[in-house]
Amino acid sequence: MIRAAELVVLDTTDIEEVVMNATSVATRGLTALDRCDRCGAQAYVRAVLATSGGELLFCAHHAREVESKLRPQTTEWQDESSKLHEKPVFEDAD
Repeated sequence: MIRAAELVVLDTTDIEEVVMNATSVATRGLTALDRCDRCGAQAYVRAVLATSGGELLFCAHHAREVESKLRPQTTEWQDESSKLHEKPVFEDAD
């Protein structure tokens, strides 16, 4: 996984491969195991980079902080921060 601090713009000649990789990465939902590359909190945003097909994960706070600069460099911006406002569903214990 590419960390935000290690972000390097790479040149690629095989755009189809990059798009396929980016599509397959972004098709899965984020889970509680996905962590922000900046602070280690739960990630709610996945940014798939157009140049390399790599991904960066961010908590909602850090995603808002970098979105305006980073989003134009992505093929996918998967934002699941609406999950922060969902009410938990508890099953009745009988």
